[in-house]
Amino acid sequence: MARKINYLNNKDILKEIHKSKTTFCSFVSDNDHRFDLILLSIDKINIRTIAEAKRAQAKRLQHIDFDARKLAGEKVKLAECAVDYRKVKKTDLVFRIMTFDHIPDEPGRKKTPKTVADHKVKLNFPPFQHYRFNEHNELQCVGKSHWTGGMENGGFALRDGKATTKLAMMWMKLCDRYATRGNVRGYTYNDEMRGQAILQLAQIGLQFDESKSDNPFAYYTAAVTNSFVRVINIEKRAQNIRDDILEMNDMNPSFTRQNMGEWEAQQRREKINSTKT
Repeated sequence: MARKINYLNNKDILKEIHKSKTTFCSFVSDNDHRFDLILLSIDKINIRTIAEAKRAQAKRLQHIDFDARKLAGEKVKLAECAVDYRKVKKTDLVFRIMTFDHIPDEPGRKKTPKTVADHKVKLNFPPFQHYRFNEHNELQCVGKSHWTGGMENGGFALRDGKATTKLAMMWMKLCDRYATRGNVRGYTYNDEMRGQAILQLAQIGLQFDESKSDNPFAYYTAAVTNSFVRVINIEKRAQNIRDDILEMNDMNPSFTRQNMGEWEAQQRREKINSTKT
């Protein structure tokens, strides 16, 4: 199973992130979890954004039809599966609105709150609501993140979902591949670095905000890099303390400290010789 995971593909990663976030949400119907456009406010829904959402849905339907026909063994081009966005119904559009309106307050969580999120309960990913036009051309809420039950009679729920198994495998494979890089694979504590990176991704993996970027691979790679560097710095500090204690007790320090001392002595000799000449 792990060999089939194409964790380098942003499209697949985004799909698994969406599936994982959906487990923390509640929707009116099964089709309301798919969104066509992400907006920061419901006031941003207008003629322009509706047309943009129609184009996005037409493109998504085009790719779905293309993949289905390819899977069936049909020789087809992507252009042959094109969908006219003008034929997409307004009532079929779903807008994702990034909002904290349905998230309860948590006074005192931060001493100096600066944003709306600082006043709310700490979440595992940015909250949102899904809106759709009904037959009367009115916007109605059809989905909420961190929610269970109906839109009106439901309640806030923080830990009712989980990351999908495939997304977890992607995190693990990403850390395993990074651990084989030439600049980190030689460390004796390589396993600790890899474990710390997996733990970090498990904590922040769903915090990726689709409204700001469509490149989760870069987001995950940066988190893994920071985890590896953090462990290296911690181990180096511990090693320096051990070497200092050994030298204080007239014992030989580690080979790293000895080699560093020889290198520094060589540099000083070369500097003295260069000044004499």
